[in-house]
Amino acid sequence: MSKPKAERGLADNQAEAIARNIRVSPRKLNLVAGSIRNLPASRALADLTFSKRRVAKQVKKALESAIANAENNHQLDVDKLYVKLAEVGRGIVMRRFHARGRGRSATVEKWFSHLKIVVEEREQAEKPMRDARPGFGKSAKSAGEAA
Repeated sequence: MSKPKAERGLADNQAEAIARNIRVSPRKLNLVAGSIRNLPASRALADLTFSKRRVAKQVKKALESAIANAENNHQLDVDKLYVKLAEVGRGIVMRRFHARGRGRSATVEKWFSHLKIVVEEREQAEKPMRDARPGFGKSAKSAGEAA
């Protein structure tokens, strides 16, 4: 006799991947996660591939895992996937010490983070909810009219 199977927390058109204990602070990871939110999965992969940030490789790996989960476990179309959610959580904090002058010490905190990526299958006709970043999504015509 065992427990009943837990209900699936996601909709049928969604898949997720979780990366735990990434050795970077949550603030730094959230900058990279924010850059891929609400983007098509292919565009998000391209952005992460050419990102200069060190943690982008691990975020890309988690995104690829979410895409593979969508394709293999839930039979979703890879070409219609969007990054619905890129959620960053706080992990453990390793505390180390740094020797200072006159016999004193200072603490050094080494933060870890968790990352949860949810991809969703949407129709291509839907306009993606993007770009909240300043300067993006404006055409040259609308930028000229504002001046």
